[in-house]
Amino acid sequence: MAVALTMVQMKVAVLRHSMTGQRAGFIVMGAVVGLVLAAGTIFLAFSEADLLTAVYAVWMLGWIFGPVFAGGGDETLRPEYFTLLGLPSRRLASGLLVAAFVGVAPVISLLALTGLAVFGVRQGIVAALVSIPALLLQLVVFVLLSRVAVALIGLALRSRVGAIGAGLINGLILAALGQIWVVFVALGQTQGIPPVVTTVARYLPSGWGLVAVEAAASADWLRASAALGGMAVLIALLLTAWAALLTRRAGATRAATRGRRPIRATTASGAVLAKELRTWSRDLVRTHQLTFAFAYGVAFAAAPLLMNWNGMLPWAGPIFVLMAAAMSANLYGSDGTALWLTLMTPGASDVRGRQHAWLLAVAPLAVVLTLSLAAVTGGPGPTLLAILLALLGGGAGLVPLASVYALIPGTDPHRRGGNPLRSTEEDGAVTGMVYAVLALTALTAVPAAIATALLGWAGVAVGALTGVLCYWGFGLLAERRLLAEGPELLDMMRTGRRPAAKPGAGGRTRFEDLPRRQRIIAGICFTTGAIPLFPQGFLAGYLKVSESPTRSWFLALHLPPWLQWPTIVFMVILGVAIYATGVIVSYPRKKSPGVGRETVTSTEAA
Repeated sequence: MAVALTMVQMKVAVLRHSMTGQRAGFIVMGAVVGLVLAAGTIFLAFSEADLLTAVYAVWMLGWIFGPVFAGGGDETLRPEYFTLLGLPSRRLASGLLVAAFVGVAPVISLLALTGLAVFGVRQGIVAALVSIPALLLQLVVFVLLSRVAVALIGLALRSRVGAIGAGLINGLILAALGQIWVVFVALGQTQGIPPVVTTVARYLPSGWGLVAVEAAASADWLRASAALGGMAVLIALLLTAWAALLTRRAGATRAATRGRRPIRATTASGAVLAKELRTWSRDLVRTHQLTFAFAYGVAFAAAPLLMNWNGMLPWAGPIFVLMAAAMSANLYGSDGTALWLTLMTPGASDVRGRQHAWLLAVAPLAVVLTLSLAAVTGGPGPTLLAILLALLGGGAGLVPLASVYALIPGTDPHRRGGNPLRSTEEDGAVTGMVYAVLALTALTAVPAAIATALLGWAGVAVGALTGVLCYWGFGLLAERRLLAEGPELLDMMRTGRRPAAKPGAGGRTRFEDLPRRQRIIAGICFTTGAIPLFPQGFLAGYLKVSESPTRSWFLALHLPPWLQWPTIVFMVILGVAIYATGVIVSYPRKKSPGVGRETVTSTEAA
């Protein structure tokens, strides 16, 4: 118990001292979003139990798969820190488990699980009493499932086969969650949740707490005891598994890279290209990211086949490009201090080499995927080809641009800990960067979509031109930034600290130097802007044009016909306005040179 309390104190101290700057902004933004979701879950406790069971299943899946996007989950206290203490693996796992409940995510989940107490109070005093241990056990199950899942993925990423397998599984499951409405329609349920889904949700560990409360309300003590006892047994099994995985993590060694024929380069840019191609083929984290993007694109586009509709199948390629760009958004940060090799090489065009390598890794797969699946549906149309070309150029341009202008310091690959997903300490910033690059890359395809709608096949040329301009223009901006501030970026990656603003230089206020309120507002805008713009705007418009009978959760399609197009246009404008607000709020404003001089003078006088 003393070990657990010491770890709790350590984590509280670390969190208290880390609540500054950009990290604090992302934590506050995440807490606000989590509170909204928790409040919605509690509200559902006043309705049907089936709906509440399905929602808790989503919370459980979020705990399991959320760390894939959040850089390996919360590892404020890593097992490697306690290796030299000689603690038994089960004792170490117990201490880390207790410390895992200190943080924003467990508190938000506990608040959401109070929906069990609300539901129990509605059923009677006995059910209300049973709901207390049920919700506490449910929270422990969520946290342990997350820890075991992260440990398993970390071990899988130590081999190429494991990295590919983990990417395939994660991509398939997250795509299925994103297309869950297709499952509902396929099961013949357009209103509410299909009975088969709620039945399966009750058998999942996330539904055992609600089963115990319902059984207590009906005086079925055998069933209630079985549900609570089942969670207790599951907790013991998960804790044992986690302790064993921690031992494997501490003693595991990385797989040796096989010797390969050297790629001979005759130019500086060619050397960068060769190095990047080697990285894409050998770095298991990048292998996992690319496999995840591929699996997500295929599964997301193939999901409507459950409704006997193959119209979305050809879009697997563009979706794959979007996810590949988003997953590689922090390209320079993930390489760590290896940038010094480029800075010390005269005439090296690092950005162009990385762009070429990214295209060679993504474009062939995207083109083959798009053309082969489009052949199934009658051949590729102009809109599909134009958007694919625009997205390839947009991704190749935005990935290096975002990674040098919004660089997030990462851990050198050779210094990564036992969790390879944990490539940086600023997991919230990385998550925000992923979504931002995803949205920005999608916006590069808007001119191509409009051009093909107006010009037909001539719009393909617009898509190609857009892609070339994005590739060349964004790459040029990134290269200039790298040449101008390469040493500062290298120092930031080496130390993890952003360079201080130069007093009296008349420069621009950086995003991280803005007031916390502005950073939070900008983060909320960049997070929520995609909801009205893409699903409620562009996707609803596509379903309207294609005369699809699917209405699902698209607001405009549930309105009278004369209101549908105005609502779709309004949603698109609203999404653009939200993104514009985020850009305006976070745009670095110029400092006044006079203010800087006055500050320096005042300091010297003091």
